[in-house]
Amino acid sequence: MKRRAAQGVASATPVLRQAATLALGAAVSLGLARFAYALLLPSMRADLGWSYLGAGTMNTVNALGYLIGALLVPRLLRQVSPRGLLLAGSAATTVLLAGHALVLADAALLLLRLLAGVASAFGFVCGGLLAAQLGSAPAGAPPGPRPSAALVLGLYYGGTGLGIIVSAAVVPPLTDLPGPHAWQLAWGALAVVALLATGLMAAGTRTLPAPPLSVGGAAGRFALRPFAFALGGYLMFGLGYIGYMTFNITLLREQGMARDGVALFYMVLGAGVVASSWLWARLLQRHRGGLPMAVLNALLAVATALPVLSGSALAAYVSAALFGSVFLSVVASTTALVRHNAEPAAWPAGIAAFTIVFALGQIVGPTLVGWVSDGPGGLNAGFACSAATLALGALLAWRQQPLPER
Repeated sequence: MKRRAAQGVASATPVLRQAATLALGAAVSLGLARFAYALLLPSMRADLGWSYLGAGTMNTVNALGYLIGALLVPRLLRQVSPRGLLLAGSAATTVLLAGHALVLADAALLLLRLLAGVASAFGFVCGGLLAAQLGSAPAGAPPGPRPSAALVLGLYYGGTGLGIIVSAAVVPPLTDLPGPHAWQLAWGALAVVALLATGLMAAGTRTLPAPPLSVGGAAGRFALRPFAFALGGYLMFGLGYIGYMTFNITLLREQGMARDGVALFYMVLGAGVVASSWLWARLLQRHRGGLPMAVLNALLAVATALPVLSGSALAAYVSAALFGSVFLSVVASTTALVRHNAEPAAWPAGIAAFTIVFALGQIVGPTLVGWVSDGPGGLNAGFACSAATLALGALLAWRQQPLPER
């Protein structure tokens, strides 16, 4: 019995190791290229004289780039392997992060945010696709225990938390340095971290099994109508979560939280993301319909409302822990939904469809929250708007039924 258990652990270890290596791609694409912006925003906003609307527009443009990248991925996969596109996207993201450290003009920063969105979509979508394939036993694989597909997906998406934690350690000390444009040093430091992560990922994925993809023809088509409620719920998630992730640090700064407290907040949030792969794996594995997305969106609505209901540090840290432990699992829930209900040949189109909806929500979300926050209610009103949007997303996802078994 002990020998059999040991063999099971041994057979699962390479899969988990490869999933952890892929997670570095999520760390670069989202943790560094997108979510670190919240830590940089207070310094950039003060230095460059931005309104909340202007600050939100930077993330709106980034989300527009992400949408463009997601639209291009299925076409590019006809010519490039998923691993090749993953590494190309991560390398391009690294270069673009370095570019943020070299410019001051709003137009140049908008262009860099746009291009970083395109590159991060290449990396994040292809990493998710590779994780979905890694979580499925290949034809002819020897029998024996394997980690669940949901756990593999969770580990990949949880890599974003690693990027958030590193950002929290690197960015605040640099943005608080005396002198103008200190935030540029932080962007440069993030580029160095992204370069290291990309190199490690390139080395660690050389032996990654990647079955050939079918991204065209009838077998590769993904029907949208049967997934309408899940797509609607995911759109609301994109609209709602990004306001929190764009302005959370700005809100805490306005409420008087010191630099060390802000860094701890972001580390708690990042640790929650890492833990989420273990917290929700069983939920994603057991349910084929929209229940997982509904539960997770509802929890996000609560987490987003907490800083509005109380300005205490305790409320902030509870919000960070809850939000971090949930929000990337909503992304994982869509990949799990596609895996449960579509043929493998349709996975690329299905993941791309949900990614496009996600990007559409992110395009509108930061500008909407910035516009609301420029009004008399301030950031509290913007956060309340985000919480309501997430609650609506929970209701829509709850109505998504599983498709008949194939």
